[in-house]
Amino acid sequence: MFLEGKRALVTGSTSGIGLAIARALSAEGAEVILNGFGDEGEVARLCEELGASHSGADLTDAAQIETMMADAGEVDILVNNAGMQHVSPVEDFPVDKWDTIIALNLTAAFHTTRLVVPGMKAKGWGRIINTASAHSKVASPFKSAYNSAKHGLDGFTKTIALELAEHGVTANCISPGYVWTPLVENQIPDTMKARGLTREQVINDILLAKQPTKKFVQPEELGALAVFLCRKEAQNVNGANWSVDGGWTAD
Repeated sequence: MFLEGKRALVTGSTSGIGLAIARALSAEGAEVILNGFGDEGEVARLCEELGASHSGADLTDAAQIETMMADAGEVDILVNNAGMQHVSPVEDFPVDKWDTIIALNLTAAFHTTRLVVPGMKAKGWGRIINTASAHSKVASPFKSAYNSAKHGLDGFTKTIALELAEHGVTANCISPGYVWTPLVENQIPDTMKARGLTREQVINDILLAKQPTKKFVQPEELGALAVFLCRKEAQNVNGANWSVDGGWTAD
């Protein structure tokens, strides 16, 4: 287990993509710190499963982020994964939703990163992995805040990759398309009802319309990629935006 002795903080990791990444890092020996909301009993079970600790910090609040980072101590692997979505025409987009999405999907990554960088530079080793999205490369209508945040996260990742390149620290994005998570699965019945479609039509004609493989990305695939980015063999993989979207954003 090549990550023994390394501490990994994964935001938004009590379910879905973040949990899959946390599990993959833990399986390689990393000490994992989970972050996110959820049922207390389920969070406690996950902590027991992974030998992890948990922070319930609200990442839209800079003060709570600072407390979480101080409690975490030195972090060797930072995965900025927490995020949210809202769909609305720009003229009707709620201002509070815009502010929350930018804060959680983009600004939180700035705060966690600025606070881990000194320790990583002192050690001469670190990995910063940001969960972006296919929407960090291409846009979709009615997602102005999410598209803006994810495009911004791509630019932020490239900037810190250049700043830290001579310090043994890499920064990369993972940009999935539609991932099969409970969040996505639970949207299907409502979409069926709203659009008068079958389950198969919702999956193939709505969710997977832009993914050429017509297959959902599995969370475990993203966990495996995160593990690879932590390996010595990936020490020159820096400032990259890794598409895992079945060809959605292929040029």
